[in-house]
Amino acid sequence: MLWLYRGPYSGRGRPKIYDGKVNTEKDLHRFEYIGELDTGESIYTGVVHSKCLKCPIRMVMLRIQRDTKIGISLLYSTDTELDAMTIIRYYKARFQIEFIFRDAKQYTGLMDCQSCRKESIHTQINASFAALNALKLEDLREKNTDNQTAVSIASWKRRKFNQHLMCRIFEKLRLPMSNEKIMDTYQQLSGYGAIGA
Repeated sequence: MLWLYRGPYSGRGRPKIYDGKVNTEKDLHRFEYIGELDTGESIYTGVVHSKCLKCPIRMVMLRIQRDTKIGISLLYSTDTELDAMTIIRYYKARFQIEFIFRDAKQYTGLMDCQSCRKESIHTQINASFAALNALKLEDLREKNTDNQTAVSIASWKRRKFNQHLMCRIFEKLRLPMSNEKIMDTYQQLSGYGAIGA
């Protein structure tokens, strides 16, 4: 990335466009300081030129210092008019969406459709996300809370598999699920092999 030249025209030749490479440590004074997040990161922003994108971009730098180590996260937007806090909010929302896609790909069969028909693909996508949403709702109901909590999809998958297997075994053995001992065993073994509590 390169700094954009903001100085006066020298009067000779082609006007200067760039003013050197961006160095996040040495050029800290050239960034605009916005403030701090609740988590302690200092926010700096500036408009710079991206060599890869071949256009000016808004760069937001989140900088945190712990003991002698400095951690830096860089966020970008091609919309140079956006303010730093909006870009941070967009990135947070984007990563939440990425987690949903990851869970749907790994656990609810988002990528398993083998059809080329548009309608079939839409049905597969809707079924995958519906299963994921139903699982998250069941997790909230079991935890008896309205607040968003961490959900272990792998644990829920294991739990559902255990419950299905036990139902099949109890059905073949003709053991009634209404029996208190059977239900107690069912509850205990539901979480067998699950990661989460």
